[in-house]
Amino acid sequence: MLPLAAPLLVSMTAWFIRTDRLLAVRASIVAAAVILGSGVAVAVVNVRGEVPAVGSTLRVDALSAVMLIVIGAVGLIATTASVDYLQGEINGGHTTDRRVRAYSVLLPAFLTAMVLAVVANNLGLLWAAIEATTIVTAFLVGHHRSRGSVEATWKYVIICSVGIALAYLGTVLVHYAARHAGLAESAALDWTALSAGAARLDPDVMRVAFALLVLGFGAKAGMAPLHSWLPDAHSQAPAPVSALMSGVLLPVAVYALLRYRVIAAPSLGEHQVRLLLLVVALGSLALAASLIIAQRDYKRLLAYSSIEHMSLVVIGVAIGTPLAVAALLLHIVGHGLGKAVLFCGAGRILATEGSTSIRSVRGLLVRRPALAAVFAAGIAALLGLPPFSLFASEVGLARAGTSAGLGWVIAAAMALVAVIFVAITVHVAPMVLGRPTPGQPVDRSAAGLSPLVLGLVVLAVLGMVAWPLDQLLQAASLIGGAR
Repeated sequence: MLPLAAPLLVSMTAWFIRTDRLLAVRASIVAAAVILGSGVAVAVVNVRGEVPAVGSTLRVDALSAVMLIVIGAVGLIATTASVDYLQGEINGGHTTDRRVRAYSVLLPAFLTAMVLAVVANNLGLLWAAIEATTIVTAFLVGHHRSRGSVEATWKYVIICSVGIALAYLGTVLVHYAARHAGLAESAALDWTALSAGAARLDPDVMRVAFALLVLGFGAKAGMAPLHSWLPDAHSQAPAPVSALMSGVLLPVAVYALLRYRVIAAPSLGEHQVRLLLLVVALGSLALAASLIIAQRDYKRLLAYSSIEHMSLVVIGVAIGTPLAVAALLLHIVGHGLGKAVLFCGAGRILATEGSTSIRSVRGLLVRRPALAAVFAAGIAALLGLPPFSLFASEVGLARAGTSAGLGWVIAAAMALVAVIFVAITVHVAPMVLGRPTPGQPVDRSAAGLSPLVLGLVVLAVLGMVAWPLDQLLQAASLIGGAR
C-alpha cells in the first residue's frame, strides 16, 4: 500500500498548502522515491517466489514490480525537474500561484493512478485507473492555458475517451465470457482467476473483446489509428509532464494489453492474437517513420519517437515468448529513462532558446555544452546505440522474433527503425553540432542537469550489466510470456 499511499497523501496535502507552492512539488520527489524503493523491495520479494497481495484486488507480481520501478525512476527524474521548471516559470511570470498549486496536486495524483493501474489484479480497477490518468493529465496538458494547449487538451480528452470507451466494452465482454465459462461473479474480472481458466472462455466473444481492447488501450499507448492526440499533448504539456506521459503513461497502457494477452491467447490461439497486434504495431511504426522524416519541431519529434518505441514494445507483446516479454520490459525501462532525460532536456532548451523549432536551434555544443552533451547522449540512447540498454532490448526483440519464426516482421521493423535512425540524426545533428548564429547567448552552466546525467548512467549500466534486473525480468517473462 505504501507506493499508493505516498503520492496520494502528497496530492491531498498539496491542496491545503498555500504558503510555499514548490514545497508540495518537492514532496512529490519523496513520493516518487518511495514508489521506486517499494518497487525494488517488491522485486526482491518476487525473486524469492513470494507475491505480496491485498485480498484479491491488489497484487504485486514480478510484472507489476518492473512497472513500479519504471514509474518510480521516471517519476523521480520528472518531479525533480519540475522544481526548476516551475521556478523558471514563476520567475519569468509565465504562470500563476493557482496553476502551480494545481500542478502540485495533479502530479502526485497522476503517479497514484499509474501505480494503481499496475498493482490492480481486478481488470475493472485496471480500466478505472487508466481512465483516471486521462482525467488528471488533461488538466496538466492544459497547464499553460494557451490556445495550443487548450486545443491539445480537448483532442487528448476526446480521442482517449473514445479509446477508453472501447476498452470498457472489451472489459464488459471479458466479464460476460467469464460468467458464461462458469466463473463466479467475484472472479469474473479477477486476472489471476481469468488467466487460470482462459482456455474455457468463448473464442467468439473473446475475439471481439480483444479487438476492442487493442483499439482502446492502443489509443492510450499512441498506436494507430487513434494516435493523433499524442504529438499535440506531448508538445504542449510542461516538459516534466511530457516525460511522465511518454516514459510511463504509454507503457502502462501496453502493460494492460500484455495482461489481456495472457487471457486471450489460450482462448483465441497464438496466431490470431499475434496477427492483430502485429498489424497495429507495424502500421504505427510505418506512420511514425513517415512523420519523423517530415518533422520540424523537436518536442513533436520526441513524441513521434514514442510511437516508434511503443510499436516495438507491442511487437514484443505480439511475439509473446518469455524472451520477447523480458526484452520488451527492458525496452520499457530504457525508453522511460531515455524519454525522461530527453523531454526534461528539451524543456530546458525551450526555456533558454524560446522556440521548439528545429531550424531555430543551432550550435548547442558551442553555446550550452553541458546541456548539449546530455541531450546528444539521450538521443544516442533513444537511437539504440550501445552501451545504452535500448540496444540490448532491441537485439533481444530481434532474437525473440526470429526464434518464433517471425523473421519477416523483424526485418520490416528493423528497416523502419533504420529510416527513423537516419531521420532523427539528420534533424538533431545541426541542433547540437551546427554553427551558432553570432550574438546568441552562451551558458556553460551544468546546474540542474544531475538527475538527467544519473538517468543516462543508469541507462548505460543496464545496457552493459544484466544483474540489476536479470532475475526480475526472468520472473516477469514467465508471467507474461506464452505458456
